[in-house]
Amino acid sequence: MSVAVRLPNILRPAAGGKTTVQAAGASVGEVFDDLVRQHPALRQQILGPDGELHRHLNVFLNDDDIRYLGRLGAKVGDADTLTLMPAVAGG
Repeated sequence: MSVAVRLPNILRPAAGGKTTVQAAGASVGEVFDDLVRQHPALRQQILGPDGELHRHLNVFLNDDDIRYLGRLGAKVGDADTLTLMPAVAGG
C-alpha cells in the first residue's frame, strides 16, 4: 500500500525539498522503513538508534496520534496520510 507522508519544513531538505512523499507498507513501521530506504538522511531525524521513533516527533495517521493506534504497528491503507510533526516546547 502506498501512503502519503507529509513532512514539516525541518525534514524537507533530507527528502529533496519535497513536502509530501509516497512510501509503501501495511503498517506505520513498514512505511517508515520504505521512507528511509528512499531518503536515508531522514533516518537520524525520525528514528533513534533503537529503531523507535524519536520521542520529540509526533506522528499522525490521518487525524489520529499513532501513540493511541499501536505506534509503529498501526495499520495503514492506500488512502491514508501520515503527518510528521516535531514537538515544540518552550515558554
